[in-house]
Amino acid sequence: MRPLKPIVRVREVMKADLDIVDGMISVSEALNNMKYPETRTLIVDKRHENDEFGVVMFRDIAKRVLAPDLSPERINMYEIMSKPVIGVDPEMDVRYCTKLFDRFGLSRAPVIEDGAIIGLVSYTDIVLKGVMLQDD
Repeated sequence: MRPLKPIVRVREVMKADLDIVDGMISVSEALNNMKYPETRTLIVDKRHENDEFGVVMFRDIAKRVLAPDLSPERINMYEIMSKPVIGVDPEMDVRYCTKLFDRFGLSRAPVIEDGAIIGLVSYTDIVLKGVMLQDD
């Protein structure tokens, strides 16, 4: 019987720093105010407690604003966001997280705990940090 590998949780590999924006601001404003551009993702905040989070990735901006030659100053975030997001529990095993990504064609997802987004996890985070944690 082979020894069990340690479980690496999403919480251990996620990025806790991410940008959450209002859906009414322009794409240009959102990009200019980004503090964490390395995530290549903007989370669009809920408008009220019964709403859901949205997400805009850099590829969405490229495809839905830049490619059709629209003005980033005139397009609001809510116009290009995907909503609702598929969130990941911080206690999920990263192996299941990768299966979820594969099944739904995701490359990253917000980490949601008690209805609040606490981080962002991507394939990059899982590979770079998760493999190292498994080797410990």
